[in-house]
Amino acid sequence: MGKNILITGGAGFIGSHVVRLMVTKYPQYQIFNLDALTYAGNLENLKDIEKAANYHFIKANILEADSLKDIFQKHAITDVIHLAAESHVDRSIVSPLDFVYTNVIGTVNLLNTAKEYWKGDLSYEKAHDGSWEKNRNHVFYHVSTDEVYGSLGKEGLFKETTAYDPNSPYSASKAASDHFVRAYGETYHLPYVVSNCFIYS
Repeated sequence: MGKNILITGGAGFIGSHVVRLMVTKYPQYQIFNLDALTYAGNLENLKDIEKAANYHFIKANILEADSLKDIFQKHAITDVIHLAAESHVDRSIVSPLDFVYTNVIGTVNLLNTAKEYWKGDLSYEKAHDGSWEKNRNHVFYHVSTDEVYGSLGKEGLFKETTAYDPNSPYSASKAASDHFVRAYGETYHLPYVVSNCFIYS
């Protein structure tokens, strides 16, 4: 079955790798790269696939709720991989509100759009293990950061069970967005995945 996948922040460093992987590995899927092309986005990252038949670029901002609604309707979006975010701790200390707007409100705009557009497909039945059984026609994949867990302790690593302990406006905004994604999953039965990634060097 073909899918129309919206990848936000797809012109960024990590996003461009995700877009390239999806375009090349899944030629039967239509990949829509949504990026506002701010300081972190650069279409040069995707020059090698820009002419692929299943690749489409959309310049838009996740703060523009009406634009998101139009994009979902026009392109019949079936799934979201959400990477768009303000990033870097130092920048968040200088301008925390930018991080609240993009990382929290922008994420909620996307969640609202997905919830409304997919509402006819969302079931209300829960499996015995607590997961939603019949909601896999769509998925909202939220890519977050290990920064939400705070500073590394004596263990030297984080686990999925580590308590949230954000220490900067950046990590607080990402923690808030994580919680909103989970809340929409529980409240509205939106199928979701949250991954808290780190860059190993």
